[in-house]
Amino acid sequence: MKLQIDHIHTKPDSKLEAYATEKIGKLDHLMSRHARRTAHAEVKLKGGPGRGKKQFTCEVVIHLPGEIVTSSQSGETMMAAVDTAENKLKNQLKKYKDKHTTRRRRRVRRFFGRLRR
Repeated sequence: MKLQIDHIHTKPDSKLEAYATEKIGKLDHLMSRHARRTAHAEVKLKGGPGRGKKQFTCEVVIHLPGEIVTSSQSGETMMAAVDTAENKLKNQLKKYKDKHTTRRRRRVRRFFGRLRR
């Protein structure tokens, strides 16, 4: 999966980019092989003053074949915002994979899984 990271109202930080790449990049194992080939993600890391506190927002848009999965989460630190966005995306990608795998394919996987044992 290709990742594009943009910073809005924040300074680019290599440590933060590596953290976001690690967290969002490993979500591709939740996609089917077909979706992995064509999927790409846009990560927007926004910083700005909130009400009284500093609020950081992580917005992730994953373009999949036939669907777009999005998550926009905010937190007190940028790392916390990335973590909550990752958790939301995990659930959405599990639903996407379950919806887009055919019933026949699931039966075939189960059959060959029994043969291997």
